[in-house]
Amino acid sequence: MDKKAMYNLSYGLFVLTTQYWGKDNGCIINTAAQVTSEPNRISIAVNKGNLTHDMLLHSGVFNISILSQKACFDIFKHFGFQSGTDVDKFSGYTACKRSANGVYYITEGTNAYISAKVEQTIDLGTHTLFIAAVEDMEVLSKDPSATYAYYQSSIKPKPVQTAAPQGKTVWRCTVCGYEYEGEELPADFVCPLCKHPASDFEKVAR
Repeated sequence: MDKKAMYNLSYGLFVLTTQYWGKDNGCIINTAAQVTSEPNRISIAVNKGNLTHDMLLHSGVFNISILSQKACFDIFKHFGFQSGTDVDKFSGYTACKRSANGVYYITEGTNAYISAKVEQTIDLGTHTLFIAAVEDMEVLSKDPSATYAYYQSSIKPKPVQTAAPQGKTVWRCTVCGYEYEGEELPADFVCPLCKHPASDFEKVAR
């Protein structure tokens, strides 16, 4: 089975934001889609390891900011490579505004935002699927949306090659480019840069 076939699915990239008990937080997700038009509903899948996931379970309201091809790598680092458990992602962050639901949406590197209220959740093991009713939305720019493929080819910096000698095996993170040297990658390995699991690494022989 060639797992790379999954890369051919069309993914968008989004900043999911929510607020609970006066705390704002957000994270990068790549699964958001309209599921019904009448009434207008969307679905999002969120990793349970994200603080945003737990906050959303309690708050029940969120915004999805749709990332555009004008998004720079910094926004992915800011919302994807650090945890809201350790830092306040909105402290000093100015490229955002509050929508009518009181939640921030991102104003730079995005082309639209959608506000929604959770109606149903489905436990998917590592993730939770949220089905939500759309309450508000606005187009912010005419810039094309950034797909996952566009992120890989045009936004993500090219991997920095390690000094591993020829004949050595390295495992490269497909999200941020970090490289781990070793014949086998531990099953529970987590990328020290972007916090993605071993399943997001590819084997590179030198």
